[in-house]
Amino acid sequence: MLKDKKFGMISLGCDKNRVDAEKLLGVVKAKGFTITEDISDAEILIVNTCAFLDIARQEAIDTILDCDSYRGGKLEKIVVSGCLPQKYVQEVFPSLEEGDVFIGCNDADKLIEGLELSYKEQRRVNFVGQGGKEEVERLLTTPQHFAYLKIAEGCNNKCTFCLIPKIRGKYKSVPIEKLVNEAKNLGDIQELILVAQDTTRYGEDIYGENKFVTLIQKLSQLENIAKIRLFYCYPDMITDELLDEIANNDKIIKYLDIPLQHSENRILKLMLRDGSKERYQELLNKMREKIPNIAIRSTFIAGFPSETEEEHRAMQAFLKENKLTNCGFFPYSREEETAAYHIKGQLSKAVKEKRVKALYATQREISKNFCVSFIGKEIEVLCDGIDFEKNQFVGRAYFQAPEVDGKVYFTAKQAMQGKKYKVYITEADEYDLYGECHEFTE
Repeated sequence: MLKDKKFGMISLGCDKNRVDAEKLLGVVKAKGFTITEDISDAEILIVNTCAFLDIARQEAIDTILDCDSYRGGKLEKIVVSGCLPQKYVQEVFPSLEEGDVFIGCNDADKLIEGLELSYKEQRRVNFVGQGGKEEVERLLTTPQHFAYLKIAEGCNNKCTFCLIPKIRGKYKSVPIEKLVNEAKNLGDIQELILVAQDTTRYGEDIYGENKFVTLIQKLSQLENIAKIRLFYCYPDMITDELLDEIANNDKIIKYLDIPLQHSENRILKLMLRDGSKERYQELLNKMREKIPNIAIRSTFIAGFPSETEEEHRAMQAFLKENKLTNCGFFPYSREEETAAYHIKGQLSKAVKEKRVKALYATQREISKNFCVSFIGKEIEVLCDGIDFEKNQFVGRAYFQAPEVDGKVYFTAKQAMQGKKYKVYITEADEYDLYGECHEFTE
């Protein structure tokens, strides 16, 4: 009954979710089905959901409801996949009647079986938690020159604001040999981005000791991988061994994503973060000493329960003192089933949003000064393609990760996606650089 069906997909949420979505598309491709980017042309539509925050859950449900409107055309089935059914299947399967097949985060190998059952018996199917037994290859949704590699699932940290352990379960590393094989099969990749909820705890669960540096070394030996970028490195797990590897391994981009979440000790303690302002400061100083010009990205939560105005201003001062390269700021989201939900002193939405805006204003000034410092200099840029609105080529320097940081816009007689160029910087704003291509570098 599935013969000649055309599939479409909408994937919501983070880069880890994107990898799950790519596995679903890999199954579709392996079975010989057609995949369309035009969702109005799809007969089967997969909505890969996020459920990390209430706003993400609402976006997922709204997207599914919107997709249901295509049933008047070609659409026959909607597959609801990912975090929403993984965590809330008991709530959404009975009520979200727009979904025909429900599968969880690791059920890609059950996609076709679920659809066949739904078509055959003309009923809704719940296959959440029934997959994960077969290896699934991915179909990349990123440009061909960069890709994400999810090295672990779940999380063992007990952060009081976070639902991830309840959604994705305990930390589970993917064996080194499987990751190496997956990376080999990605083809020629200019930038491989390692992701997990906590990359720095890699291997402890299956090897009995930390193997993050070992994994990096193994991946660095692959000829098809030009560079490796590290995401989601928890500050308490950034060791001298890891910093030395970043400093001495030419394949590792001198960029580190470290989710600090706050700077003040009382709030960090309430968050159950294993860190302090003093330890964070020591770490940042050590990183810059061992790896000159390292780009540091972080995320912070504003308006955590009982956060005072003084603590908010102290976080602004921390940003001004440390001048991190890139930062993201988020208002605290009160989530049921988290410990922070019950902390006294919950702040209003208006206060939280005001503090987020203030933090972004502080960081914009830091970012602008950083960007302006490149005017009159030549930097290496990886071309990501063309921005047709700006009528310029667009790419990234080493201190810019895809989708979360700024970009470099440049003019050139010609430029190819996935190639590197020398760009002379002529202008800068708060996040982006602008320049002219002077030289092809590889």
